[in-house]
Amino acid sequence: MFERFTRDARAAVTLAQDEAGALGAERIDSDHVLLAAVRTDGAARRALASLGIQPDDVAAAVRAREGLDDEALASIGVDLAAIREQVESTFGPGALDAGTPTSPRTFTPDAKKLLEVALREAVRSRRRSIDTGHLLLAAVRLDETGAHAALGALGLTDDAVRDAVTAAWAAAA
Repeated sequence: MFERFTRDARAAVTLAQDEAGALGAERIDSDHVLLAAVRTDGAARRALASLGIQPDDVAAAVRAREGLDDEALASIGVDLAAIREQVESTFGPGALDAGTPTSPRTFTPDAKKLLEVALREAVRSRRRSIDTGHLLLAAVRLDETGAHAALGALGLTDDAVRDAVTAAWAAAA
């Protein structure tokens, strides 16, 4: 299947390992693949940009899913900045940060499913190759994954993302 991936999609799958590692994850998950797809210059990035979403917005949504959410904690009266300051004054700078970046080598079942569904999206759209737009469409279809949750946290609807990917492909043609 990997031979059907375009250069941008291959770069995204490779970059997903780095994204997962930077977040301290032990395995590459669907949200890491999504983040890598939008960080790579391709249809996914152009589609989300047309919706007003930048790669850093996706990164923030992924980080919020994997770590402490300042806003959520503030809503229940917890001041994360004050806690961080106190912990760092006691234990040193970075004491609450994720551990040392890892170098994950394996994909979670959700990430594998996202890659499979990207292939199905390519077949459905009658394209011979799989690009980052197909990875984004797969994230939309797999509504039980971290990738779909990250898109939802950004206020994106499935239909809006599908339409944006179609428009990105049309603009590139």
